[in-house]
Amino acid sequence: MTAHKMSTRTKAWSRFTARISHEAAAAGSQIFLLLLAALLLGCKPAIQKPAPAKARAEHVVICIWDGMRPDFVTASGTPTLHALAQSGTFFTNNHSQYITTTEVNGTVLATGVFPARSGIIANREFRREINPLASFATESVEAIRKGDELTGGKYLGVSTIAETVQKAGFSTAVSGTKPVALLQDRFFGRSGTRDSLMLFAGKSQSPAAFAEIVEELGPFPPLPSTDVTVENVKPNSAQDTWTTRALTEVFWKNGVPKLSILWLNEPDFSQHMTAPGSAAALAGIANCDTSLAAVLSTLETKGIRDKTDIFVVSDHGFSTVAKMINLVAKFKAMGIPAGREFKWAPAPGEVLVVNTGGSVCIYVAGHVSEMIQKVVDLLQSSDFAGPIFTKDPLPGTFSLKDAHLDSANAPDVVFSFRALPGPNQFGTPGLIYGELERGFGTHGTLGKADVNNLLIAAGPDIRAGFRDLFPSGNIDVAPTVLHLLGIKAPEPLDGRVLMEALAAVEWDAPKPQSKRMEATRQIGALTWRQFIQTTEFAGHSYLDEGNASLEK
Repeated sequence: MTAHKMSTRTKAWSRFTARISHEAAAAGSQIFLLLLAALLLGCKPAIQKPAPAKARAEHVVICIWDGMRPDFVTASGTPTLHALAQSGTFFTNNHSQYITTTEVNGTVLATGVFPARSGIIANREFRREINPLASFATESVEAIRKGDELTGGKYLGVSTIAETVQKAGFSTAVSGTKPVALLQDRFFGRSGTRDSLMLFAGKSQSPAAFAEIVEELGPFPPLPSTDVTVENVKPNSAQDTWTTRALTEVFWKNGVPKLSILWLNEPDFSQHMTAPGSAAALAGIANCDTSLAAVLSTLETKGIRDKTDIFVVSDHGFSTVAKMINLVAKFKAMGIPAGREFKWAPAPGEVLVVNTGGSVCIYVAGHVSEMIQKVVDLLQSSDFAGPIFTKDPLPGTFSLKDAHLDSANAPDVVFSFRALPGPNQFGTPGLIYGELERGFGTHGTLGKADVNNLLIAAGPDIRAGFRDLFPSGNIDVAPTVLHLLGIKAPEPLDGRVLMEALAAVEWDAPKPQSKRMEATRQIGALTWRQFIQTTEFAGHSYLDEGNASLEK
């Protein structure tokens, strides 16, 4: 690929993103009394999960490697992370929440609730009160500020774990290379301890704190050049290293807070600019491992490594585009008035197409049912659409509620691009259709490569040398962290405490149950068929994958 072509692709991408418990059992006498009471009441005794024993850790550190796939954890490529996994728990069946993108899962990691409850269902959304003509980036400072202003501080529908820890009287530190880190603590201690620190994308809500960082580390480095050939793409190592040093050398200078969060840009940056498995992506992963080593070394130097539980997690997996789809062009060819933005106040029936990577949100002005059906007709007649979710029931679709996307501001239609078999040009499995040029990496679908993401934990409260085959999810991180810190969430969470991975717990875990849901529709001589596969475990449901086909 020529440098000019790469530059064109990069500029197109830029335009797109701009637009578009206690003990496990009671004493014997207590059990007898409970059973007797149950018999007297004429009911069966309740079967309860064990309440995990009191945690031993005094600190928790969460490291997010953006876009990291679990199959790239190796002894040679990620020696620090590989060793951490050997000394702790590797959650081999972890799930990114759909839509499998950064802002959605950044919020899920921060809150432990489904997108419908947090209000963030996509990287880009359309809400007239924030922008009446176009979609907006849900992690942007402007959108967050306006959203909080309009809702009395409820841009996110629930508290984040950083906010909860602060309200319990403890300090936190958030250091992120990407803007999404702002969603972890957008209030910057306005309701909590004054010494909590926040850094996002080389910015801070505290001028004094930022000045100290710059004095210590110099200015935030620029992004690597994107006007290059694929072979010459460089990972965003400089910004990730700077952000890591801001945490370990500045934020931790006078002590490590109760909760620390480090969000790195790699390997997401390199995988978008190339694809999973490329030389640049592998270099980005290696630099993340170096950052993790710096975190662990600093904890060791401060004498608290054995008092700290560490989570290394990614927001999502990654796939490679096998075929580019120009969705707006296809809509217009079928007489659907679609665009990436409205030129003026839209007339009923006009369609706004909002790309979120491997999925698309579609808003129909006035929610005109005939136009919504026309959009669904096109998708169900295509070779590129995966599962389709609609606000109102339609033949052959699932409900937005089935994917926990039914927020107050939800679009009329959300669909995932179809996942395909086979490896990419670097031998990495996970192909999809998409709105990017063929051969480049992206994510956001219900394909396995996007859904299955990284989660490793280690520390005094975590089982050592354990490979967890049970289903887990990003949504479980927040409730587990709060449990380890001994802090109660202010509202019920949708995730669970990962009890099977806690060292002090003996748990007779239930057997996971797989379920498959299908929706079909006859279209002439063809049958549209879509499915989502889920696993039910310990009272929680995990969406494993979804796809669709048009069959004769």
